[in-house]
Amino acid sequence: MAKTYPNILVTPPGPKAQAVIAKDERYSSPSYIKEYPLVVERGSGAMIEDVDGNRYLDFMAGIAVAATGHSHPKVVAAIEEAAHKFLHICSTDFYYPAFSDLCERLAKLAPGKGPKRTFLTNSGAEAVEGAIKLARAHTKRQNIIAFEGSFHGRTTGAISLGSSKVKFRRHFGPLLPGVYHLPYANTYRCTLGRSAAECADGCECWQAPAERLFRERVGKDEIAAVILEPILGEGGYVIPPRGFLQYWRDFCDENGAVLIYDEVQTGIGRTGRMFAADLLDVAPDVICLAKGLGSGMPIGAIVAREQVMTWDHGSHGSTFGGNPVCCAAALATLDLVEHGLMQNAARMGSMLLAGFRKIAAKHEVIGDVRGAGLLLGIEFVTDRKTKEIYHHFVHQLELAAFKRGLLLLGCGQSTIRIAPPLVIDEEDVATGLRIFEEALAELRVAV
Repeated sequence: MAKTYPNILVTPPGPKAQAVIAKDERYSSPSYIKEYPLVVERGSGAMIEDVDGNRYLDFMAGIAVAATGHSHPKVVAAIEEAAHKFLHICSTDFYYPAFSDLCERLAKLAPGKGPKRTFLTNSGAEAVEGAIKLARAHTKRQNIIAFEGSFHGRTTGAISLGSSKVKFRRHFGPLLPGVYHLPYANTYRCTLGRSAAECADGCECWQAPAERLFRERVGKDEIAAVILEPILGEGGYVIPPRGFLQYWRDFCDENGAVLIYDEVQTGIGRTGRMFAADLLDVAPDVICLAKGLGSGMPIGAIVAREQVMTWDHGSHGSTFGGNPVCCAAALATLDLVEHGLMQNAARMGSMLLAGFRKIAAKHEVIGDVRGAGLLLGIEFVTDRKTKEIYHHFVHQLELAAFKRGLLLLGCGQSTIRIAPPLVIDEEDVATGLRIFEEALAELRVAV
């Protein structure tokens, strides 16, 4: 298939797109966000085509979901083969090969030593909900430590743990009791004003609040679980120092708590390793997966150490979790990620990181460029010395890039996330960097 490039034939949204948008606005729930007026017709690899024939380079992959690119032939073939056999049978009550194959595959891939077990879900939020139940059942405790800036999904338990935006929580209470939020280690924004190198070495900006919590509000032996994103996602694509993860690993070991990693966004090869836990070399007791696991098909997983997955027979289940068609997509995805795409993510990510840092050297509005593999964050500030957040700039940049054929998505308060499909090549990298800088330059001139 010939290489295709971004090509805007008609200013988006075109007439066909406008018709779809009008219908959507009339009949869909007002809770949907709709970041910008992209109306998708089809996708292939790292390219998206809208209903008016405009082509875009996708640097957000449906929020890190399309790991193997859009409609990868091997994933599509696996889906078709499975669909011709049967579409569904409830995995809670019956058996089928793809289900047990995927459970085994994930149990053997999961970080950390010792045997693991797998529970398959429909989504990341469902995986998080299940992990809460598992930790409480295993420890016979209630309280959970979560972190500021975190996002774990939209269900009631998940939003109780999350702390990235008030709109995710407003009017949905009372939420889950027993959740305590502590600062996430962000070396770029150390609250004590230390440099990134100084903050990385066990900084009191995040340690002191933890110690104060356990001294004043809840006992260490009352904690069921510590749940964290090993790389903060919605909160700004922040990579913590390894010492932060090790601190909480040691805490859980010393106090009989369960360490849960939410790798819904960071897992399945995105960081250049299968899991961010592998990259940062601190393993959890439980890992929650979804997004890239099914290359777009709805599937998630809870993978836990066998010693921790001790909930009672029949105490948890799912009608659609581990659907056979979704399992087939996940197995095909893992084949592709393990045998080439994970390594490609590391190579292309290094190129993108270097490219964005060159752009940052020319544009003072960029305060920080960070990331691993194809999980990169570019944070914008009004002043590099004060690091004042540049409100609303990210959305303007999204729109400017969209009109040029590059799909971007923000996160945190002023960060653009770069999370393209793991199939991108050197031409995609060069094209994405060029369009990004053109859009950035236009906005800076306008200001």
